[in-house]
Amino acid sequence: MDNGTNRTPWRGQLTLRGVIIGCVGCVIITASSAYTALRLGALPWPIVFAAVVSLFFLKLLGNASLNEANVTHTIMSAGAMVAGGLAFTIPGAWMLGYADQVGWTQMLLVALCGTVLGLACTAVIHRHFIVDSQLEFPMGNAAAQTLRATEAGGRTGAQLFGSMGIAGAYTVLRDALGVLPTMLASLPIPGVTFGIYNSPMMLSVGFLVGGAAVAWWFVGAAFANFGLVVAGSAAGLWSVEAAQGIVKSLGMGLMMGAGIAVVIRDILPEAAGILRGMRGGDASGDGQESLVSGSVRLDAGILGLATASVAVLACVGLGLGPVPAVVVVLLAFVTTAMSAQSCGQTGIDPMEIFGLIVMLVVAAFSGLPQVRLFYVAGIVAVACGLAGDVMNDFKAGAILGTDPRAQWLGQAIGGVLGAFVAAAVMVALVSAYGPDAFGPDKQFVAAQASVVATMVSGIPSVPAFVIGLVAGIALYYANLPSMMFGLGVYLPFYLSFTGALGALAKVAYDRVCAARRKDLSASEKEEAHAKSDESGLVVASGLLGGESVVGVIIALASVIAGLAG
Repeated sequence: MDNGTNRTPWRGQLTLRGVIIGCVGCVIITASSAYTALRLGALPWPIVFAAVVSLFFLKLLGNASLNEANVTHTIMSAGAMVAGGLAFTIPGAWMLGYADQVGWTQMLLVALCGTVLGLACTAVIHRHFIVDSQLEFPMGNAAAQTLRATEAGGRTGAQLFGSMGIAGAYTVLRDALGVLPTMLASLPIPGVTFGIYNSPMMLSVGFLVGGAAVAWWFVGAAFANFGLVVAGSAAGLWSVEAAQGIVKSLGMGLMMGAGIAVVIRDILPEAAGILRGMRGGDASGDGQESLVSGSVRLDAGILGLATASVAVLACVGLGLGPVPAVVVVLLAFVTTAMSAQSCGQTGIDPMEIFGLIVMLVVAAFSGLPQVRLFYVAGIVAVACGLAGDVMNDFKAGAILGTDPRAQWLGQAIGGVLGAFVAAAVMVALVSAYGPDAFGPDKQFVAAQASVVATMVSGIPSVPAFVIGLVAGIALYYANLPSMMFGLGVYLPFYLSFTGALGALAKVAYDRVCAARRKDLSASEKEEAHAKSDESGLVVASGLLGGESVVGVIIALASVIAGLAG
């Protein structure tokens, strides 16, 4: 059936070959995303990368349309944020000694609960944020423009898979064979892990994020490490150990303050409009309201049954109890709206902050054991991560004319598959490296999960946390990237420094490309600029994907070798 516009019918956009390609890519991207999130404490959006790969393989099979590629990349990228939601929360339980209580079953239930809630919530808020609000959603916009501009043929494929192969080989030499060092240019500075992380992936993160965001990230790192730790301890204001606690608490406060500011400034004033969009019905006749069945009444029943099932599963399967389970479900609708607003305006989805907020609310009245509070944070983080991903996909679809129902169903396929893959990869990593490998200054920094663990077990410096909370809100109101500044404060310095080097590489790359274009005509300059941007994006994404995928393979090989031994 057609949806009333000039779009291809949704069944022609959600194709069997697209589902197969999307599922294969989903497994790879989900696994690499879990590894990236744990190793770097950050997770770049895989949307544009997935869009390029989807179009490339569909074109190899012939007769590919942009709408089919858009739905395929929706499937392919869905599991990444599910993995992020788990990676940003659950390892905190390992850090507190609960590794034996959080296995594959618990992580799978958390991921499935969050996935179903994310799908239900985005079906409800889709109309407001995509049709009515017309937010930018920069990553979704970038994916749409990339699909429009990219001729995913030989040159693009060679760049993508060539860079993936180089990064993969580099990772084998570093992590499996020990030929290459993990750190370069390390300096023995008390309290500061100074050095360059020998990682194509981390350099690629800085290259892809680039600009003012990375600048604020690095400023936060320099202020925390050399202002508070080095200068503060040298002046006798506190010991190095106390300074590290202050830095950790300040970083947490900054990130949480930014999340609260999103609610106060961006969500609450729009609450009436969101509610109107929720009950918009079929009045407009634009086909944008009903994403599941095409009938608003039937959709309401399906989504209501889905959320009720999550409440029961969380209550019984995860042992949260009836009241906390209902509170999690209700607040998930609020936090996914927060996530959509944040992604629409800034392109940033602080999913773990939203999970942390709900966790603190539940902890305030429930008396749940510590380990189960991580389940609460995980469910909400997965829901918000999936919501950010699907709302970006919806934005790309709105630009390209893709049927949102096909995208929503594709997101459901990829999200559920991603839940299984993400839980399996998390188990593989903790089995291969042990729970002691996770935490700040460890092999897997798991920065966000460490924040959650710290909030569960106690904040090192309450005054620093309060200062950070207020500063995060103030910076956000000043239209400054307080979330990135807080991330720099919290993360080990070597990660921030390496990311900054990646951003500098982007500046140098842009200048070299601009110099090569200076003698071209205006139209030729525009075309050359688009090609250079595409090449940089593809190569950086390939480097990131190559290291993260091979890192997962090395971990899995270690687990298999251990079982065989």
